Amino acid sequence: MNFASFSFHPRINSGISAAGYSTPTPIQLRAIPPVLEGRDVMGLAQTGTGKTAAFVLPILQRLMNLPRGRLRVLILSPTRELAEQTHTAIQTLARQTHLRSMTIYGGVSAQPQIKGLRAGTEIVVACPGRLLDLMKQRVANLNSVETVVLDEADQMFDMGFLPDIRRILAAIPTSHQTLLFSATMPKEIRSLADEFLRQPVTVELGASRPVETVGHAVYAVEQTRKFELLLAILRQSGSGKVLVFTRTKHRAKKLAGQLIKAGLAATSLQGNLCQTRR
Repeated sequence: MNFASFSFHPRINSGISAAGYSTPTPIQLRAIPPVLEGRDVMGLAQTGTGKTAAFVLPILQRLMNLPRGRLRVLILSPTRELAEQTHTAIQTLARQTHLRSMTIYGGVSAQPQIKGLRAGTEIVVACPGRLLDLMKQRVANLNSVETVVLDEADQMFDMGFLPDIRRILAAIPTSHQTLLFSATMPKEIRSLADEFLRQPVTVELGASRPVETVGHAVYAVEQTRKFELLLAILRQSGSGKVLVFTRTKHRAKKLAGQLIKAGLAATSLQGNLCQTRR
């Protein structure tokens, strides 16, 4: 099967060709039809399986027959990096449709975002925090939103965005379509789907399996020897980048300093750093 089987608008097909797509991935084959029908969909598949196009393409198709100049689609993302990736994919796939997309996230000036909203963009890809700020300023009006996408929902839950998501969805008409896409399905995400989705079509492709390229190990160690163990692990791991998570911003900064003193190249990433320093 190829993308022609979905009977997309010729201008969308142009974007598909520009993106270099030929054969739909399994998540696209199974998710696109119910999204086109207006159904709520819960898509579960690992990163890199084509989830973005699985919801972007049918959304573009539905927008082609609607008046322009109103915010109709809201895509919520956990990070600015993912928001930009999704926005870039939309720009490629919608290149001939004249549909407009923009991103909203913190760490940068809000003025271009406010200008874009006032210009009447049809699609917004947003991180919850900045979007809520603009809603409080009465700049972001979600009254015309018809489709909401919760992208990488497991990441958003892990990052504590659930209260923000509830506030955002409360400002959207109850008749909207909700699409939830996630790489994993912990019980919290299942509860999230039960709360926000109405009789969803579930598309699950090996989501319960761990990522095959990632190994897992647990070490029981006293608090006073944690740094000693970490240093030993880092020195045994050889070349390459290593990401270490800590419980607090203060601990991240302190640990980076300890690693530097031990002769390792290290830095810390924290929420109170401006975006350019990250």
